[in-house]
Amino acid sequence: MKIAVELDKELKAGKSRGSMHGIPVILKDNIDTNDKMPTTAGSRALSNNFPLQDSFIAKQLRAAGAVILGKANLSEWANFRGMKSTSGWSGIGGLGKNPYLLDRNTCGSSSGSAVSVSANLTTVAIGTETNGSIVCPSQTNGVVGFKPTVGLVSRTGVIPISYTQDSPGPITRTVEDAAILLSTLVGTDSADKKTLESKGHFHKNYTQFLKKDGLRGKRIGLYAAPSKSNKEVTTLLDKAGAYIKSQGAEVVILDEIIKSEAGQYEMDILTYEFHQGVNDYLKTLSSSVKVKTVSDIVTFNKNNPIELKYFGQEFLEMKPISKLKYEESLKKMLKGSRKDGIDKVLKKYNLDAIMAPTGGPAWKTDLKNGDTVEIGSAGPAAMAGYPIITIPMGFVGELPVGISFFGTAWSEPVLLQIAFAYEQGTKHRKMPKFLKTN
Repeated sequence: MKIAVELDKELKAGKSRGSMHGIPVILKDNIDTNDKMPTTAGSRALSNNFPLQDSFIAKQLRAAGAVILGKANLSEWANFRGMKSTSGWSGIGGLGKNPYLLDRNTCGSSSGSAVSVSANLTTVAIGTETNGSIVCPSQTNGVVGFKPTVGLVSRTGVIPISYTQDSPGPITRTVEDAAILLSTLVGTDSADKKTLESKGHFHKNYTQFLKKDGLRGKRIGLYAAPSKSNKEVTTLLDKAGAYIKSQGAEVVILDEIIKSEAGQYEMDILTYEFHQGVNDYLKTLSSSVKVKTVSDIVTFNKNNPIELKYFGQEFLEMKPISKLKYEESLKKMLKGSRKDGIDKVLKKYNLDAIMAPTGGPAWKTDLKNGDTVEIGSAGPAAMAGYPIITIPMGFVGELPVGISFFGTAWSEPVLLQIAFAYEQGTKHRKMPKFLKTN
């Protein structure tokens, strides 16, 4: 409140820091802030981790006048801890609930960020994605989620999983808000070499690409395979395709985006990069944080009565592959998802973007057996490090589902055009009712 009062005074004096001046924002609890809020990744092992400096994106938000309200609960360690995990649960925050039906799951790992936006607890929020962790909770909670090209937004001061795939991104109620927030987040950071690749590719005002006729003349590939197991989602996807055609776009049916073998390398790559990245992150923390390595976290969890109450820590305990095998696997995955995957499909069919169902309706939370994810289409863009945006596509009963648009590297302007035009023409989002069960 004190910060907000000061910002109000600045506005009254005729000074505005920018389009985020006075706007409340919530950060996923794996993003460092140098204040009275710890950064925990949901783990009790980091309950007293008060970072020595702001993350790069927290600095940008403050400079733009945003008010950081708090940290959002997440799937612990961004859902890279163990098998049979329950999305939205962490040792620190407990279980997050879906505001549409409270017994349904929030998806993850940016669960609290998406819930806080959906439930009107904040104006906008920041999530992070490695594979689906922005788009899945966004669609499950009926909001907009945008994972940018890896390197468009800095990861400095963000607890990592993967140097290759991680990216922070906006979670908002509208595409316009996502464009405004993205404009604040982008920029090069010498401490994150990936961002140096974004020179000449980022824009300081993404709202310039928001056009209601943004679908006209576009060629969009429809990848429907993920929804074949759910007739209701398929029906919504058919309606989405028909609307997009009615707005002057061509829709091309796609049977495949990437070869299935490209995905076989991902877990080895994530495990290798997670261990290296987290060990490096822990070295930067104050002496009050007692865990210094991933092995220390494993030991801490074994001695804590809450951490392993519902599921294990198999991913933390996995032994990383050799550096040589890692480099070979990384090369094969990137080639399979980029040159021989998304880029090949875009070129072959002369497409501006690809669309697919983001996911299915939220499943009932089951702490004993873990998640039962039925539909997901984030994988190709995740492995390639390419951008993907999800927006509401409709409802299955009381539960929202989303549609995703993704493309090649640095194609955020085109994706925003498409998503904004679809959103403005359909306006599927409805506020949650906080129903107990269904």
